[in-house]
Amino acid sequence: MTKKKVLYIEDERQIGEWVVRNLEERGYDVVWLESGDGASEAAGGCDVAVLDIMLPGLDGFTVGQRLKRDHASLPVMMLSARTALDDKLEALKFADDYLTKPFHPDELAARIEVMLRRSAPAEPEARRIGHLLVYERENRVADADSGEEIALTGKQFHIFMYFLRHLGQILTKEQIYEAVWGEPYLEGDKTLMVHIRYLREKIERDPGNPQIVETIRGIGYRVRG
Repeated sequence: MTKKKVLYIEDERQIGEWVVRNLEERGYDVVWLESGDGASEAAGGCDVAVLDIMLPGLDGFTVGQRLKRDHASLPVMMLSARTALDDKLEALKFADDYLTKPFHPDELAARIEVMLRRSAPAEPEARRIGHLLVYERENRVADADSGEEIALTGKQFHIFMYFLRHLGQILTKEQIYEAVWGEPYLEGDKTLMVHIRYLREKIERDPGNPQIVETIRGIGYRVRG
C-alpha cells in the first residue's frame, strides 16, 4: 500500500522533530518545512497538510488559505497554542480541522486519519451480473475476475443497459429494438440479432453457450439477475 504523504509546517525544531518522528513511525511520509515559503509547491503529491498558525514570515492563516486556493481538495489542519475562539473560527473558515497545542500524538494521528477518509474519492458503485461488473454512472463494464474493462460500442452498451433495467424479464425483439433505436421494428430485420451476437462475443465466457444474455426461443431475450 502506498504511504500517505503529510506536508507538515512547524518552525519550532523540537516540536517538529517529535511530530515528524511520530508520524513516520506510524507509516507516513512527511515533508517538513519550517516556514510557509514554498508550501504550495511542496504540497504537490501530498495527501494532507498540517501547519502551525505562528510561523516566521507568512502566518499560518495566509499559508493555509493559499494551500486551499492552489490545492482545493487538500485537507488542511491548523495547529496553535492559542485557544481563543476567534482564532479557531478564523481557521475553520478555510481549514478542515483545528488542533490546540499541546496535543497527544495519538489525537493528531487520529484526526489526520479522519481527514484522509473524508477526502478519499468514493469508490464507484458497481453492479454484479454474473462475472461482470457494471458501472452504470461511468458507462463501462469490466470483468470481475481480471478487472479489465470490456469495450462495448454505444449500441451494445445501450442494449445491455436496457436488459439491466428489465432484469429477469423476457423481452421481445420489438421491445429491445424500439427502445434502443427509437424507431419501429421491421419483421425480419437482423440488426438486433447481429448486435447481440457481437455483444455476447465480448461479455460471455462462452459465446456459443451464453449464460448472461439468454435466448428465449420464439420470443426474445432475457438477462437474469
